[in-house]
Amino acid sequence: MSAIFAKHALLDTGWVTNLRLEIESGQISSLQEDSVARTGDTTVDTLLPAMANLHSHAFQRAMAGMTEHRMAGRDSFWTWRELMYRFTAQLNPDQIQAIAALVYMEMQEAGFASAGEFHYLHHQPNGTPYDRLGELSDRIMAAAAETGIGLTHLPVLYTYSGVGEKPLEVGQKRFGNDVSRFCALVEQAKDALSSLPTDCRVGIAPHSLRATSPRDLAAVLQTHSVGPVHIHIAEQPKEVEEIEAGLGARPVEWLLNNAPVNTQWCLIHATHMTESETQDLAASGAVAGLCPITEANLGDGPFNGASYIQSGGAFGIGSDSNVLISLTEELRTLEYSQRLRDLSRNVLVRGEGSVGHSVYCAAATGGAQALGRSAGQIAEGMLADLVALDSQDQALCCLKPEQLLDGLVFAAKDHVVTDLWSAGRHRVKQGRHVDRDRIVTRYRAAMTNLMANL
Repeated sequence: MSAIFAKHALLDTGWVTNLRLEIESGQISSLQEDSVARTGDTTVDTLLPAMANLHSHAFQRAMAGMTEHRMAGRDSFWTWRELMYRFTAQLNPDQIQAIAALVYMEMQEAGFASAGEFHYLHHQPNGTPYDRLGELSDRIMAAAAETGIGLTHLPVLYTYSGVGEKPLEVGQKRFGNDVSRFCALVEQAKDALSSLPTDCRVGIAPHSLRATSPRDLAAVLQTHSVGPVHIHIAEQPKEVEEIEAGLGARPVEWLLNNAPVNTQWCLIHATHMTESETQDLAASGAVAGLCPITEANLGDGPFNGASYIQSGGAFGIGSDSNVLISLTEELRTLEYSQRLRDLSRNVLVRGEGSVGHSVYCAAATGGAQALGRSAGQIAEGMLADLVALDSQDQALCCLKPEQLLDGLVFAAKDHVVTDLWSAGRHRVKQGRHVDRDRIVTRYRAAMTNLMANL
């Protein structure tokens, strides 16, 4: 058993002082307000429920900065995707593990206690499976074990290049599985969970309505009826047009009408929705998986946030392409995208109140829901996914407790994070991951080798 003493802490009931929190078997076992620190306690300034990073393609972190050169004609998501395909053709298992470990370390230092790895890089560069089908899933899990992050691993079903069961393109061969092989891959991943802490999970991720088919989607949902289900949806106007032409309905509309979408589901992006789709998604209980930095980087467009929030929709945030891993920037970009679109201020809050508090707490609970984690709040029986901040940092020191989350979201940078626990695993101390030096050294070596072969 371990314990934390926090001078200030945010509970569901509001801010409290001098909170002593005990952790046993990765869960919060007791909370004592107006307490005192005891010998051996970890003392922190301000304690919050830690966030889940619900959508990650870890390998894309190594591409950061490589795709910001304008191509001839109009650059878009689709030209970025071609560059991504060429990059993935060079990655080997050791490099993938080294990159993922860096990503998870950076997430933890930014204040994320868990990650949803939307994992579609399955095979060798020519599309041939490794001797062990789940070799690259094993590498993702090894990276999670190294860093201590709480992993929800989401093997991706990626079978077609477009609507109408179009054959995979050359650059997609590493991703491809039919339903039978995909189900075998998922079972291997579940078996491999024994190497990870008990809070880690395996879900499934039909990549998109473009990359699967109605028949295949129904088959995998029947086989895997329990646990998280994540899917890319309505990210780009071109995608919406293709789905509507091929399936007879817009992507979100089609999915809600043809799949058992419920609280286990996470719809990634859901950027281009009508008003009725927005309200129907909110009513489904599913989580909208928003990735504001990547969506801005790729020119996807802003989410229909105001209507979704007013309809009571659940959401969480993810770093997707990992071009920049920053909890504060994700939340800030999310709110600012709404202000730029609507020519307004203080958008993502129902009624009156603190926008920072509203966005942070909603993303914490929504992200936990999306990853199948009993987390997102500080309460007895919940996983000890916790983050500590330095409220005396110059970005926060003048603020009252009720303004602290506004300061975090709109004025601070991630260096205000001092400590982080993932299901009680205390891996960030004094702002640094305990294995930072080793992880960074191995990443640099892996990237030197990779760049020599590009």
